[in-house]
Amino acid sequence: MSNVLEVKNIEKYYGNKSNLTKAISGISFNVSDKEFVGIMGASGSGKTTLLNCISTIDRVTAGQIIINGKDITKLRGNSLNKFRREELGFIFQDFNLLDTLTAYENIALALTIQKVKAKEIDKRVREVAEKLDITDILDKYPYQISGGQKQRVASSRAIITNPKLVLADEPTGALDSKSARQLLETFENLNQKLGATILWLHMMPSQQVMQIESFLLKMEKFLMS
Repeated sequence: MSNVLEVKNIEKYYGNKSNLTKAISGISFNVSDKEFVGIMGASGSGKTTLLNCISTIDRVTAGQIIINGKDITKLRGNSLNKFRREELGFIFQDFNLLDTLTAYENIALALTIQKVKAKEIDKRVREVAEKLDITDILDKYPYQISGGQKQRVASSRAIITNPKLVLADEPTGALDSKSARQLLETFENLNQKLGATILWLHMMPSQQVMQIESFLLKMEKFLMS
């Protein structure tokens, strides 16, 4: 399988020479197409900084990050915005749904921004909603649905544009155990039924997580082990 993500000896430092803080030191790894890869690490290990660099929110100090054949460390301005919008999907711990939009509208928003035709938007929204079992809540607002349902809406929004890579930042962190289990099933569906390549961060893997991940990377003191 081809590599969707290639991280090559990246480093990230903050501050200046007199007060330099190391956040990432010499990390390299690859993620192949349709893999489900977990990155585990305690708070302060550097995993969120790593995700921020991969997601183009932050820039590396040195090294390369290649996604779908493009070196994102060289992208700037509109090219970077277009890449982020079309090639990446994001799933956040706090959902980041817009309260003034229904579940349907939240999922459809990314396609609307891309100026996809309304008929195609409707088709794609209903297809992903059916696969993630949220068809019956599409007309509801975020305050009318449960935490687990919100996360499935957020997952649908992340995958609706068919991104090459889906990034998830501790998505089960704000959920109770039942909702967390349901979300893991959602991720398994995204990976196995929809063919999504997923990179997600978590503090400590459960047995269920380990069963569905392709492999697990561990971060400790800014290094990958």
